[in-house]
Amino acid sequence: MREKYTEIEELYDLRQVLSHNETIRHCAFQSVNFEKCGFPIENYRFEDCLFMGCIIPPRMYYAMDEACIVFPRVKMPFKVFPNKLYNAQSLYLHYKPGYHETFYTCYDTIVYDRYMAQGKESSDIKETLCRVLHDHSIANALDQFISEYDEKDIVAVMGGHAVNRTDPHYRQIAEISKRLTEAGKLMVSGGGPGAMEAVHLGAWMAGRSDAEFEDALAMVAPAPTFRDKGWLTHAWEVMEKFPHDPQYHSLGIPTWFYGHEPATPFATEIAKFFDNSVRENYIISIPKGGIIYTPGSAGTFQEIFQDAAQNHYETLGYASPMIFLGRKYYTEETPIYPLLADLHERGKYKNLLLSITDDTDDVIRYLMDFHRPYHQWSGQSSEY
Repeated sequence: MREKYTEIEELYDLRQVLSHNETIRHCAFQSVNFEKCGFPIENYRFEDCLFMGCIIPPRMYYAMDEACIVFPRVKMPFKVFPNKLYNAQSLYLHYKPGYHETFYTCYDTIVYDRYMAQGKESSDIKETLCRVLHDHSIANALDQFISEYDEKDIVAVMGGHAVNRTDPHYRQIAEISKRLTEAGKLMVSGGGPGAMEAVHLGAWMAGRSDAEFEDALAMVAPAPTFRDKGWLTHAWEVMEKFPHDPQYHSLGIPTWFYGHEPATPFATEIAKFFDNSVRENYIISIPKGGIIYTPGSAGTFQEIFQDAAQNHYETLGYASPMIFLGRKYYTEETPIYPLLADLHERGKYKNLLLSITDDTDDVIRYLMDFHRPYHQWSGQSSEY
């Protein structure tokens, strides 16, 4: 098997490599400024290395062999080679809480405005190439991040963007996420508002008291939807009052394809993509510890059947739990659960680990049981 490239993304790591080697082989440098490395770069030789969006002194090109590949820096409104995932500070760069107009001049909005101006399916080859390069870099950073977790400790929640902050479902999702985060799970969502935001608010408040959790819910309530003025400001106020505990993380995976829905700032790591199909694949494939489906609409339904297909074929090596939170919604209003259960019983779908409940404790127990070495799953659909 071909040796993996050693990835260098920070000046510290670059200096470590340069201090121990005169010939640098099989390294991938991403957004690194070689002019600031502090070493006489002309004294080194680079063999079979990748340089992606780096600042390279002219004399350094003579030190590269013919196997080296240089992807030059490209001037765009977005980072073509981001070397780390976004967070609230980088995605909302230049936004000032309390000053709503600054939302329209922050990094995220500028990128979205360009995306729409160029077209979601742009015919400009430079534009589409830069989007692909950006998404590749984000995917690489995302893969690095999730590699730090046991794959069965990654759990996702799917649900609609229209769930209000004052809705009982919002509170329940936030509580489930808080408790699972405290139990060691990495909570994942589509990274937008509504049910998705509730996932990350809950994870943000992990380790804090019930009173503090209630306080956070009350603080965001005055702006119930992302269309309400103050939606982002109130979130920022919660984050300032309750600073992030570095032992807890959550992962949001939004997209500029649905860029009219702002990304929740509560996600400590944000993998934002241009290509929605890439994003959807990650949302469904990452949470090998299970997916909780809360009431949603077309996007959520798509994710349900995409997840069912990968569980049926055991695409990822084994099937993971599909937990439907909302008995009435998923049996009467949109009877997806009875359909899946029936298809599973008749063998049209195999390997589905289905459950449906309205109870928070049931959800948590089901997910925690799945990760135990000798869990009690029978491979049959069940109801609590």
